[in-house]
Amino acid sequence: MTYPFLSDAWFEAVESLRDTAPAAPEEVAEIAVNMVVTGGPDGDRSLHFAEGRFDRGLVDGAPTMVTVPHRVARAMLVDLDPEVAITAFMTGEIRVEGDFTRLMELQQSGGAMLAPTPEQLAFIGELRALTQ
Repeated sequence: MTYPFLSDAWFEAVESLRDTAPAAPEEVAEIAVNMVVTGGPDGDRSLHFAEGRFDRGLVDGAPTMVTVPHRVARAMLVDLDPEVAITAFMTGEIRVEGDFTRLMELQQSGGAMLAPTPEQLAFIGELRALTQ
């Protein structure tokens, strides 16, 4: 069964997979970034990246807030397409407030994020299978 990206049903399905998720790379474990995804089928959604994973809602104390269109968030988080993110950033579709260096740390330490391990790729495949 598939669910619309970032819908409550999608998050519930993803949460059921959490125990099988591979460990996050050490380089990103301490980074916290909040994100608002705009223009989705269920309206705007708040989520965060902290402790090496994405989850619902905003996290207290995150020094960075990113606002990103729904289609770009899906391309970044499910399709792992960095070109979409780069283009969206360069054209102003992605807005960053606060500590921009946190995003740079994610990008720089992102060798593991841009070149996932076989275990991470398998998990991402499971996410894709759940996502409309």
